Amino acid sequence: MSYDPSPSYQHRPPPPPPQAPHHRPTTHRAPHHAPRRDPLGHHSDLRILRGAYRWQRRTATLTALGYFTLFLVLSAYAPGLMTGTAVAGLPTGLLLALVQLPVTWLAIALYEYTARRRVDPLADRIRKEAALDARRGAGR
Repeated sequence: MSYDPSPSYQHRPPPPPPQAPHHRPTTHRAPHHAPRRDPLGHHSDLRILRGAYRWQRRTATLTALGYFTLFLVLSAYAPGLMTGTAVAGLPTGLLLALVQLPVTWLAIALYEYTARRRVDPLADRIRKEAALDARRGAGR
């Protein structure tokens, strides 16, 4: 598992320091209109995206590691069960070890499913808003 260093609270940068007044001749400029929403850095979608990504990582990780932990616990505390025969003379331990591969595939499929359903749409929306903010900033 990796550590997500980003804070889970909404971060606001400190205000800029006061500047000395300009002594340039004034020219007529069009009035500057404030954007209708906060800039991307203050947007709550980033927090939602972090939460969706965190949920996605936890679900996939717990699926794979949970089964592996169950296998280890059964190996340590139920050796009679693990050495018993299950199907066609296969020991139960070997059968459970072979099932580890499909469970890992399930974890990968679950990770991709949640990425397409929850994380990717949020990331696409934030990417589009960032491009819109960049175009607005370039026009100033």
